[in-house]
Amino acid sequence: MGRASFLLAQRSDFQLRYPRPKADRAWNDLSLLLLSAFFWTLLATFAQARELQSGEVTTGGQTSSSQNNPAPKELPSDPKAPAQHTPVERKHDGQESFIVAPLPISSPALGTGIVPVFAYIFHLSSHDKTSPPSVIGGAGLVTNNGSRAFVLAGDLFFHENTYHATAAYAHGNLNYDLYGVGIDAGKAGIRLPLNQTGQFFFAEFSRRVGWKLFLGTRVFMGESTITVRPSDGSTIPPPPDVGLRTNLRSLGFRLQRDTRPNRFYPTTGTFLDFTADFFSQGLGSKYSYQSYKFTFNKFASLSQKQVLAFDLSFCGTGGKPPFYGNCIYGTNNRLRGYKAGRYLDRYMLVTQLEYRLVLPKRFGLVGFGGIGGVAPGGDQLFSANHFLPSAGGGIRFLLSKKYHVNLRADAGFGKDGHTWSMGVAEAF
Repeated sequence: MGRASFLLAQRSDFQLRYPRPKADRAWNDLSLLLLSAFFWTLLATFAQARELQSGEVTTGGQTSSSQNNPAPKELPSDPKAPAQHTPVERKHDGQESFIVAPLPISSPALGTGIVPVFAYIFHLSSHDKTSPPSVIGGAGLVTNNGSRAFVLAGDLFFHENTYHATAAYAHGNLNYDLYGVGIDAGKAGIRLPLNQTGQFFFAEFSRRVGWKLFLGTRVFMGESTITVRPSDGSTIPPPPDVGLRTNLRSLGFRLQRDTRPNRFYPTTGTFLDFTADFFSQGLGSKYSYQSYKFTFNKFASLSQKQVLAFDLSFCGTGGKPPFYGNCIYGTNNRLRGYKAGRYLDRYMLVTQLEYRLVLPKRFGLVGFGGIGGVAPGGDQLFSANHFLPSAGGGIRFLLSKKYHVNLRADAGFGKDGHTWSMGVAEAF
């Protein structure tokens, strides 16, 4: 969900959950464990074969070739090899990487299926030694509960890191549950099954203004239709505009400062980001409201293979938003362990800490913990009963050695249960 449960705007992690019979939950967890074990074993075997073929040695995410020993003979290609079904990295001229990652998904809310992800990492100009690498790519979603969606996006840096342009388009049909607005509604656990279909377009253009600060404008245009799905139990009242097509339009701005040496796997530096979006009926939006988001990340290297990452984020909403225009807990990996959408309100505060360890053979491990919550504001702003803790861990597999882009698989545990999630690149 999210403003973009419109449909995938909050990245492709898909961590929605709803209560199911214990036997079903146990079977889902067992199925996912077996599927994940097979998937990671396949990755390890494929990575070992690739290293034997290339004569490369991977240490701490860096790649080096042996200069003193001759490279081993190239292994004959096997037409039955799982290259088409496992993440693949292809390099071009030492400056580009093409990544394909068909991710399995097993979610009690979205069902069982696949999330295909592809990305092309490159530099717009071979003469530009200052700009970070640009990315174009997309992701999809197909599950057995009827959810279908895709997103296409581009993130471009150019002119010696002077300009930054981003654009995304998504279209989909998602089945999820609404618990209502507020911490008490989420704790009550009474859900309303919904279906939301629609599409959105987002674009942003910014310029460096000094002190590594980028300032720019952004626009969002979306439309969706929400309908109520059948339910076999008690439900909350349906939200307004059920069955009607709703348009959302906004203009906004972004202020960002990024000192990370590698935005895909930062080991040092900081990331600061502030956005403000203003939805208005004068722009053709059904609702008039304001959305503010602030993020601060800091990274520290404990050793060559160990990193400590800190995340602090705040969200605030003004005006009269639709339910999906509020701050939504569990989206954008804040926090893992909670179903995205179970807790939502006018304000949200989240902080988390993650330990990252690089292992041999492209693998890595992480452990994380955090706390946060949602609140309506006023005198109820983040009182003790609003906070929701989370902890967990995960496995990493290196997809791109050049840019250190990881495939991640995380298990998060919260007050109401747990979530499994897979994605490309770090959680923050």
